Amino acid sequence: MSLVFAGVASHAPGITARAERADPQLRDAFYAAYRRMAQAIRGSGAEALVLVGAEHFANFFMDNMPAYCIGMGEEYEGPIEDPDWLKIPRGTWPGNPDLSRRIITEVMQTVDVAYAEEWKFDHGMMVPIHFLDPGGDLDIVPVNINCQGPPLTPLHRVWEFGRALRRACDAAPEKIAIVGTGGISHWPATPNSGKINEAWDRDFLDKWTRGDRDALTAYSDAETLRDAGQGGFEIRTFLAVSGATEGASADIWFYEPIPIFAVGCTIGVVNLDSEAAKQAAE
Repeated sequence: MSLVFAGVASHAPGITARAERADPQLRDAFYAAYRRMAQAIRGSGAEALVLVGAEHFANFFMDNMPAYCIGMGEEYEGPIEDPDWLKIPRGTWPGNPDLSRRIITEVMQTVDVAYAEEWKFDHGMMVPIHFLDPGGDLDIVPVNINCQGPPLTPLHRVWEFGRALRRACDAAPEKIAIVGTGGISHWPATPNSGKINEAWDRDFLDKWTRGDRDALTAYSDAETLRDAGQGGFEIRTFLAVSGATEGASADIWFYEPIPIFAVGCTIGVVNLDSEAAKQAAE
C-alpha cells in the first residue's frame, strides 16, 4: 500500500501573517500539532506529498475554472502573495512530473481532471508547506478543488475524486502522504472575517473522524454558506481525504477557533491501521 499517511490541516493566511496577535497558548498548541504532523509524515517514510487544497483565484479564475486540477510541474514557486505580509519566504519546492503524470492518468480512468505544468502557490499551499516541509525534502503534487467559483463540484463527486486519488497512489511504488488543506467555517474577505461557527465545526469534525460518507456528503452548499460561510466550501478538501481513506477512522490532534487567524484551526490525522483492520474483517 503506497499511501503511508493521510490527514487534514487549516491554511488561512493569518496563521503565519498574524501570529504575534494570536492567543499564545492557542497559537503554540496549534503550531505544535502542525509540527507533530510534520514528524508523523517524516516517520511514515513518505517520499511525496499530495497536497489537496483550495486555490484562491491566484492561478485559476472565472475564465478557466477546472473542478479538479493536479500539478505536473518540475518545481513550484510560492508564495504568490507578498512574502513580508504572509511571513513565509519566497522559494521553490520540487515537483515530480513523472509521479504526477501517473497519478493524473489513473485518476482520469474515473474522474475528469485538468493538469497544470505551471503553478504558483498561494497561502493555501504555502501555509501547510511552511509547517510540513519547509526544507523541500518531499516531492509536492499539488491538487486543487474548485471551492471558489460556483457551480462547485458536488460533494459525492469529491468523495469519488478522493477514491480515484487513492487508487492512483496505490498504483505508485513511491510512498505517498496526502493532506487536505482548507478551512472549516470561516468568512474570509467579508465584514464577517474572524467569525467562526465552533458548534458547526465540531459537528463536522465528528462526522469526519468517523468517515461517515452519508453524513459528510449530505451538506448542501446553501446550508454550508449559511452556517459556515463561503470559506466553508473548502470542506471539499477534507472529504477528498475521506474518500481516499474510505473505511478508516481519524483523530483530531487540534481544533480551536482562533479569530485572529479567521478560521477554526484544525489538525486531523487518519488512522490508516483502522482502514486495514476493517478491510481484513470484511
